[in-house]
Amino acid sequence: MILINLLPHREAARKRRRDVFNVSLGISALIGGLIAGAIFLWYQAAISTQQGVNSVLEVEIKKLEAQIADIVGLESQIAALRARQQAVEDLQSDRNLPVHLMKEIVNQLPEGVFLVKMAQVDQSVTLNGTAQSNERVAELLRNLTSNTPWFTKPELVEIVAGTLALSPRDQKRVSNFTVRVKLVRATEAEKVTSQANASASAPMVAAPASAAKQ
Repeated sequence: MILINLLPHREAARKRRRDVFNVSLGISALIGGLIAGAIFLWYQAAISTQQGVNSVLEVEIKKLEAQIADIVGLESQIAALRARQQAVEDLQSDRNLPVHLMKEIVNQLPEGVFLVKMAQVDQSVTLNGTAQSNERVAELLRNLTSNTPWFTKPELVEIVAGTLALSPRDQKRVSNFTVRVKLVRATEAEKVTSQANASASAPMVAAPASAAKQ
């Protein structure tokens, strides 16, 4: 017996394949949507967490900025107090500077040199005087450079040849000079003196030790 299928089986097959494709497409779209939603939610959670961390950091940064501002204010106050303290110490130490100035000038003036005028402006002292020769002026400069801790940076401003009337008929050639030197503060001079004393006493201490070894 021969069976003949007169139904449109090809159309039915195409419809089944189309239905399977549509279902597969829908399932793929649903899975893709779920994956995309999950990724979106993960990113949103990460962003929210980072924003929370940023908020905490901003609060802490503001606290640190306030603390830094307080520290800067304290440092400026400390610097001002130190400056005032140094000014008071300088004033106290400078009270005896005129005495040291006069004493050291007398001690460092070589023979054949005498002063005509002396002027002080702050720490700068200008000496105007007369010397028997240029060599005497050079000796004065050497004394002010190395023989005293109370003066520093001596500078010969001017030296001019002149004459000194010893009597109406007797005149002597002299050198009129102007020297500028810086007067050292008492605290600095004391430091230089203490260092010089320490260096001078060091060989005296080392000598007995070397003798003991022998």
